Amino acid sequence: QVQLVESGGGLVQAGGSLRLSCAASRNIFGIIGMGWYCQAPGKQRELVAFISRGGITNYADSVKGRFTASRDNAKNTVYLQMSSLKPEDTAVYYCYADRGPLLSNLWGQGTQVTVSS
Repeated sequence: QVQLVESGGGLVQAGGSLRLSCAASRNIFGIIGMGWYCQAPGKQRELVAFISRGGITNYADSVKGRFTASRDNAKNTVYLQMSSLKPEDTAVYYCYADRGPLLSNLWGQGTQVTVSS
């Protein structure tokens, strides 16, 4: 079973930066892409960013221009560079792998990001 292991969360002041990493324990056959969701207390999980295997990216409107997704296929790792962080970015961030329509997504354990004002 492939596992996704996240790292890089923490506490940062508003305007600061963090970089999240998500490493797959091995190559994921047939993967469409990987990305990040976030879930703030009392709210539903929301898509933050997605990067396809070919490097095409999509972002939530709330993070465009501030967050950048990237990937290293050789390391089976994706990154989320988060800049100009705001208190409203505070959430647990979950990495996921999209394996296509016939298989369920794989999920990381989540990493807490807290932005203080």
